[in-house]
Amino acid sequence: MLNRRNTLMLMSAAAITPKTAFAAEAREITWDDLLPPGLPYSEIIGEGETNEANDTWNPIYDANAIKLNEDLNGTYIKMPGFIIPFDVSAEGVTNFMLVPYVGACLHTPPPPANQLVMVNATEPWPGDKLWDPVWVTGTMRTQLQSTKLGQTGYSVSADDMEVYVW
Repeated sequence: MLNRRNTLMLMSAAAITPKTAFAAEAREITWDDLLPPGLPYSEIIGEGETNEANDTWNPIYDANAIKLNEDLNGTYIKMPGFIIPFDVSAEGVTNFMLVPYVGACLHTPPPPANQLVMVNATEPWPGDKLWDPVWVTGTMRTQLQSTKLGQTGYSVSADDMEVYVW
């Protein structure tokens, strides 16, 4: 039976316990998990147009490119990727696009929306580590957004980031 003294002791212990002790375990996901169940990756690319003069290929995505995995909405996740920054300050970058491979959106046409993630980090990621692969941990939302670099299908409020090491 809890008396007043025991109750106060429990409340005091909870107040000084590190918040990580109460943190939810992040679900580790891959880029394939961003596709709705049953939709193979081969069905999101679609056709494309080749510009031989400029040696480029521009994909033409169909409706499968904006189909999202709604099971991930509100899920606390951890996923790897590469950073495409929107703004870099002296402290680093807090708003960026997470992409599945180096140079996505910059040197090639952007991947489909269901393979791009908008990230808003609570702590800036250092500007000298922008080319490093990263783990991003936070709450994911399914949300189509248009940016100057491409349409994204997901967003993450990141509360933790670290260098990805395989």
